[in-house]
Amino acid sequence: MLGIIGAMDKEVDALRRQMTNTEEKQAGFSRFTAGTLWGEKVCLAQCGIGKVHAALCAQSMIAEYAVSAILNIGVAGALRPSLGIGDAVVADSAVQHDVDTSPIGDPVGMVSGPNIVHFPCDAALSGLLKRAAEEAGLRWESGAVATGDQFIVGTEKKNWLADFFVAAACDMEGGAIAQCCYEMNVPYAAVRAISDTRDGDGREYMEKALFACEQEERLLKKFFKLWQSRNAPVQ
Repeated sequence: MLGIIGAMDKEVDALRRQMTNTEEKQAGFSRFTAGTLWGEKVCLAQCGIGKVHAALCAQSMIAEYAVSAILNIGVAGALRPSLGIGDAVVADSAVQHDVDTSPIGDPVGMVSGPNIVHFPCDAALSGLLKRAAEEAGLRWESGAVATGDQFIVGTEKKNWLADFFVAAACDMEGGAIAQCCYEMNVPYAAVRAISDTRDGDGREYMEKALFACEQEERLLKKFFKLWQSRNAPVQ
């Protein structure tokens, strides 16, 4: 069973409506829907906004549904001027930019315990997401997704995130889900649709987020076809 996590209604509702044979469960703030999506058994979850909600959701999903991998979906802010509304970012890693124990000598962004800054994404899953973006006709770029409990606006902060972490986009959940998957040894991948450009603001996000989600749905349909055929015998 594949796990899919998005933070908000707009990021998961269209997928949930297309699921069949569903069973619902609420755990804290997280809403889980297990069933079949485009021919594949999945557990779809709306985790809520922010790192704590995201981590609790990922841990519950792993423990309760024994998912084979987790895919984090949704919208994100662009950190590169080359990324436009509706473009896709396929993460190669996830970082938590608001973690900072540098006064005691640690690198900025290093999560104590695993002692990691960049939590890696699964190469095979990420490869399928890139192929799916191409088949869906979407522009895409790869790079780190920088996570923090902040809605980032302003080019100064965005430029720092892009330069310091080699990040392509910023969100509020991915880094926490990636850490949970890393510690629980579950493959993790993420694809984010751009809802606000590097020079954008909250108003742009409010106006464009739904369009970005619609573009990502196109990509996910292609991804599922590739996912289902990944072990098909060669003719």
